[in-house]
Amino acid sequence: MNTIYVVRGVGTAPTEMASYDAALAAANVHNYNLVPVSSVVPADATVEEVDIAPDLGPAGNRLTVVQARATTGGVGTVSAGLGWTTGPGPGLFYEAAGEDPEGVRRAVEEGLDAGRGLRDWEFDDERVAVTTAEADGEGYTTAVTVAAYGRSEPIL
Repeated sequence: MNTIYVVRGVGTAPTEMASYDAALAAANVHNYNLVPVSSVVPADATVEEVDIAPDLGPAGNRLTVVQARATTGGVGTVSAGLGWTTGPGPGLFYEAAGEDPEGVRRAVEEGLDAGRGLRDWEFDDERVAVTTAEADGEGYTTAVTVAAYGRSEPIL
């Protein structure tokens, strides 16, 4: 059985990209080349929410992910939400980002509901993880919620 790890991170840094890197570091997925996919959970996978990602392979490898990301350079709140719904077969991830954590949660839940309506699959579980950060206006602040699909693979 393959595991998809859902992790969260928040980072603050002097540039937008550096704050994103810091948020990925907080989740322990910063040393990989992230390759986003469109949100289908394979039938033989399990989804596990963990505090930080375990070692998923050598630095520089390709890591398949679904990610929600929100960044601000001002004062305020940023939220990145990721939800998943699974059953005995394939499942779905949906992501959303914004300034209002409850609005982000609702958007994820509505997306999951819409996605289930498009498929003739059985779903019996739903979870949502929302990462929220309060920005003080000093540099940039990023919140991420990432689903990392198992171990990384060589990129070359």
